[in-house]
Amino acid sequence: MDIPVDFATLRVIWWALVGILLIGFALTDGFDMGVGALLPFVAKTDQERRMVINTVGATWEGNQVWFILGGGAIFAAWPFVYAISFSGFYLAMFVVLAAMIMRPVGFKYRSKRPNPKWRVFWDWSLFVGGFVPVLVFGVAMGNVLQGAPFRLDSDLRAFYEGAFIGLFSPFALVCGLLSVSMLVLHGAAWLTIKAEEGPVTERARLFGEIAALASIVLFAAGGFWVAFGGLGFRIEGLADAAGPSNPLRGAAAVRAPGAWLDNYGRHGWMVIAPVLGFVGAALALYGLRFNKAWAAFSGSSASAVGIIATVGLSMFPFILPSSFDPRSSLTVWNASSSHMTLFIMLIVTLIFLPLVLIYTAWVYKVLWGRSTTGALATNPDLY
Repeated sequence: MDIPVDFATLRVIWWALVGILLIGFALTDGFDMGVGALLPFVAKTDQERRMVINTVGATWEGNQVWFILGGGAIFAAWPFVYAISFSGFYLAMFVVLAAMIMRPVGFKYRSKRPNPKWRVFWDWSLFVGGFVPVLVFGVAMGNVLQGAPFRLDSDLRAFYEGAFIGLFSPFALVCGLLSVSMLVLHGAAWLTIKAEEGPVTERARLFGEIAALASIVLFAAGGFWVAFGGLGFRIEGLADAAGPSNPLRGAAAVRAPGAWLDNYGRHGWMVIAPVLGFVGAALALYGLRFNKAWAAFSGSSASAVGIIATVGLSMFPFILPSSFDPRSSLTVWNASSSHMTLFIMLIVTLIFLPLVLIYTAWVYKVLWGRSTTGALATNPDLY
């Protein structure tokens, strides 16, 4: 069978699609997690907390589809990346899953009993389910930028040489805090358009302003660290974009401090991503400060897109570099599934992804409107 799209192009398409799915997760489930992280601080009474929970109550389950799609796409399109990252970061993934399991239980059980201690416990469970995954995702991204401590032997068996505590380096913690501030900002902006006007939205705006400033400072600090902190990898020689998916064949990768900035010199348009990260956070800060809810939410969304895209564009074609053995690094060119697999997956994606987007848009349209404390007494379907 003749495949109408060449192998190299399909690899780039799937690199972009995985990035789009991760951005979709950040934009949808991200504000859910941001709201969860803010819950104990923006809502003081039981009614306020129920109202805050119901700002995401109708859509949080559907939003998690993006997380599942992202993980599934990595598994199918980049099996080497999935195998090494999910095994090497096993304990971190376990922490994320344990925290995320607390979210659905918290949503479903929280209002089953009127006991205040019972409800406070589940409120903090929702906080953990929002804060911990976001922090760990950011820490994981910091470790990817630094390079993960793994190696491949001649049979392509992976050996992870790191330890769980080693994941929390200073740079990785900066990335983790940036992830938290980015999505807390997104959650605060969401509350300004979905929660009823009053004390909750006032507190959300305050915390959102702090998160916006933190996002700008931490993003700048991370960029400075990448530029001058000795981070970066580069491919020596000419990589075969259509070559076999074998990380140990072809051009080798080497450590190269500052190399994560190379792509911006070759492709000037890529600077749009970091600019969007800064400008989006500034727009969100403006919207929160002057009570312009849609400006705040548009800005927080743009900032998340810009920050995530900055990482992907800076690293291309690397997906998971190895700090222990740079020659084992995984790239867009050496770690993908087969040509036929990528093509079949692309056809399936072109059919079903638009359906997911249309359905998601319809759900948000049908369920749109502010969550209010008054509705808690009249609507039995609310949490």
